[in-house]
Amino acid sequence: MTTTALPSYEDAIARFEPVIGLETHVELGTRTKMFCGCRTEFGAEPNTQVCPVCLGLPGAIPVANRAAIEATIRIGLALNCDIASWCRMARKNYFYPDMPKNFQTSQYDEPLCTDGYVDVELDGTTYRIGIERVHLEEDTGKSLHVGGATGRIQGATESLVDYNRAGIPLVEIVTKPVPGLGALAPEIARAYVTELRDIVRSLGVSDVRMEQGSLRCDVNTSLNLPGAEWGTRTETKNVNSLRSVERAVRSEIIRQSSVLDEGGRIIQETRHFHEDRGNTSPGRSKEEATDYRYFPEPDLVPIAPDPAWVEELRAALPERPSSKRARLAEAWGISATDMQSVANAGALELIEETIAAGASPAGARKWWMGELARRANELAVDLSEVGATPAQVAALQKLVDDGKLNDKLARQVLEGVVAGEGDPAEVMTARGLEVVSDTGALTAAVDEAIAANPDVAAKIRDGKVAAAGALVGAVMKTTRGQADAKTVRELILERLGV
Repeated sequence: MTTTALPSYEDAIARFEPVIGLETHVELGTRTKMFCGCRTEFGAEPNTQVCPVCLGLPGAIPVANRAAIEATIRIGLALNCDIASWCRMARKNYFYPDMPKNFQTSQYDEPLCTDGYVDVELDGTTYRIGIERVHLEEDTGKSLHVGGATGRIQGATESLVDYNRAGIPLVEIVTKPVPGLGALAPEIARAYVTELRDIVRSLGVSDVRMEQGSLRCDVNTSLNLPGAEWGTRTETKNVNSLRSVERAVRSEIIRQSSVLDEGGRIIQETRHFHEDRGNTSPGRSKEEATDYRYFPEPDLVPIAPDPAWVEELRAALPERPSSKRARLAEAWGISATDMQSVANAGALELIEETIAAGASPAGARKWWMGELARRANELAVDLSEVGATPAQVAALQKLVDDGKLNDKLARQVLEGVVAGEGDPAEVMTARGLEVVSDTGALTAAVDEAIAANPDVAAKIRDGKVAAAGALVGAVMKTTRGQADAKTVRELILERLGV
């Protein structure tokens, strides 16, 4: 069903209650694949990291990767899950165009980790997101669609398949349905994925880089009238940025409300999120679990983690991101609310790395949460993709601290850094933006300002020193903001005999 005018988000949320659920896939950073010895380096030439096992050739027998099992248990523990004392792998039968053996080795009714939760904070309120299961499986290959304008299957003239990714260990983290969030559902979805990413990254089991596909999110959304049964859900597949997680939920709420308003029916299906347009389009009808024809994997023995080993892994878990945020908030001298804003913006590690590169906490936070956050919003990208590195931001702040740049000039230098013109010192020199503090070079501009503003000069001579600000502004305008304001003020008072 098509519509000519979609309702506003506020109108949709005023009439319907959303229920969301998230299925997040984490590609583990093991050296070898889940069931064979093939390497897992990102960016290798297509189809060079394959073997008879991950290609599913006849007679090839898989062997489970112990490091992947350990990583999955650690993720489960960090998510407050129960760890199974016995479980096994299953075959998930489905037409996988990018899986050479045409089934996926996964887990079904006996997952490795179950019944956990993640607490996320938004605007000073804590929301608990229940975790249904954390299970281990293998990733599929990657389809490359060519001949079209977008790189997606729509409009492509042909598709190619790279099997390098097929068989890489993949952990799927499935939430329980999350009702009762109201208008905050999109923001809480983003906050949850942000927190989940930080937890997994703290464990060191994955780089969780959404832009490279090592963290991918499927977003389930449904609507119902207040007090009615939950509606039919859709599943928006492979959303690949934190910002897009929020946008995908918001988009589906608007679309589904429009369909329901017109008397239509929501179809249980997968949908594709379009980054450029900010909306979704239909994929395929969504299968039920029975459609996958799961059955126990006959070529793999069951997994039975030793309870003592599990407790060793629990004891060795690193500091929780929430505890780290509390510690850093105290060290940086900011409130818990400000720290949560930093985390929700995806700026925590960027600021931390900038401080490690030599900037003060205040300086690092100023740039990432101010100018760079604004630019990221304008460019519709995550903060980490804005075009500046922590080392460059630290170098920029040092130029300010050393008096070579003021804030206005520093913003211009940052503009050049983001544009790819080089590091801050290079941009400053190339654009001629360094602060002028040489008294000889500034004296003429000061004399000109005094001569052009005799009334202001007279007030200063009469003891109204605060009036010097007007002359300082005149000099700054003449020098295009490059004069050192403190030096200018001193010269003005000196030239006026004050």
